[in-house]
Amino acid sequence: MIKVVTSAERHTSNREWIHSEFSFSFADYDDPSNAHFGALLAHNDNELKPEQGMHEHPHHDLEIITYVVSGVLKHQDDLGNHADLQAGSVQMMSAGTGINHSETNPSLSSNVRFLQIWLLPDRPGMTPRWDARFFPEELKLNNLLPVASGSADKGALKLGEDVTVYLSLLQTNRELHYPQQEERRTHIYLISGNLEISCSDGVFQLQQGDAARIRKSCDLTIKGTSNGGDAEFILIDLP
Repeated sequence: MIKVVTSAERHTSNREWIHSEFSFSFADYDDPSNAHFGALLAHNDNELKPEQGMHEHPHHDLEIITYVVSGVLKHQDDLGNHADLQAGSVQMMSAGTGINHSETNPSLSSNVRFLQIWLLPDRPGMTPRWDARFFPEELKLNNLLPVASGSADKGALKLGEDVTVYLSLLQTNRELHYPQQEERRTHIYLISGNLEISCSDGVFQLQQGDAARIRKSCDLTIKGTSNGGDAEFILIDLP
């Protein structure tokens, strides 16, 4: 079963210092019918203005994944980690028993766009951890590249949940095949470009900001359909 959630159906939060599109209930957006998709609690597409940010604040018992789409995002936390995350970087923060961190845009002139994903961990009370890695475009080109995973995917950041997060850049008319398992869920979010997804449920067209939530068995085909450039998307396999 495929449910397409269009860009227009997301909740828009537009503040002076940050523009956000929420795919699920978050902050001032409270919709009990759209609270989560399995272990996926939040999927936010944020654009943070120059010299702005979220000052130090706490989290606990969450697996938080951040993907920097464009610009630079500065991270600091009370574990002693400091990083300027360039576009193409993925950050994993396992909040566990508690972590305080800040996220800011150090640029004087350019916005930073980043996706932030919140997942429920396998169990509460784990030791907090942080890690980050840069993934070159050529590794994602016409490929589903695992960038964060609860299993032993080589090169992926380690998650405390049975979830795998993939990134892909798909050229026009190129296809990828993904065997959706009966007991799993798949969430696809189109960062830019155009995609066609299909299985026995039918054929669906996605534009930038659209998402597909997929359940039950589905031999999924994903095809790039952009008029110019590649289609960039994130795919999350979760329970």
